[in-house]
Amino acid sequence: MNPLDALRDAWFFFRQNLLQILLLCLPLLLLEAFVSLQLEGQVAAAKVPLYQVLLGLFFYPLYSAALILFIDARSRGEQPGKGALLAMSLSLWPRFVLLAGIGTLAIMLGISLFILPGLWLMVRLVFADYLLVLRGLSPLQALHQSLQLTQGHFWPIFTCVMLVMVPPWLAGFWAADIASEPAGRLLLDVLFGLCQLFTTVVVFRLYMLRADDNTDSLA
Repeated sequence: MNPLDALRDAWFFFRQNLLQILLLCLPLLLLEAFVSLQLEGQVAAAKVPLYQVLLGLFFYPLYSAALILFIDARSRGEQPGKGALLAMSLSLWPRFVLLAGIGTLAIMLGISLFILPGLWLMVRLVFADYLLVLRGLSPLQALHQSLQLTQGHFWPIFTCVMLVMVPPWLAGFWAADIASEPAGRLLLDVLFGLCQLFTTVVVFRLYMLRADDNTDSLA
């Protein structure tokens, strides 16, 4: 599993299908960012992080499941409609929310125990979304299977995720002054969301590589 090869393949797919990805996911990203801005003006500052986590748990399963289904369909040469993808993501939403909630709590607990356990869990559970969406596993089954698929491949996966996510994180800290204005905050949230979409494409590529390896080992 070569991280650079996975990044190259994911970038090629993302670039070739960017317009369709934007049409599918950008409305939900904009809505999430707008609701987040409204919440900040309505709730106490101390409660904002909690509400943002809950907001993410509501919206993330919708656009993430739709994007995973889109990537899977395009990888098989199909051209699915946006309505069909969103309808399927809605049907998966209850189980996906439960999965995202369990994963988020586990990672936050790990981070509270010195950060490194949280990073370890984040990488080991990274395939759970794909297993739930594409294989129809339950949340607990998806988490367990992700732990198995990532065994022995921590560093390649960690490298890919960090190469994609660290630059926007650093840019977010650097652009903190811009984000103090509502328009700047909205733009920054959407750009960070687009980076998350690219991360989904990258991890899908890694997932397919591991799934193929696992199939070959069982053959």
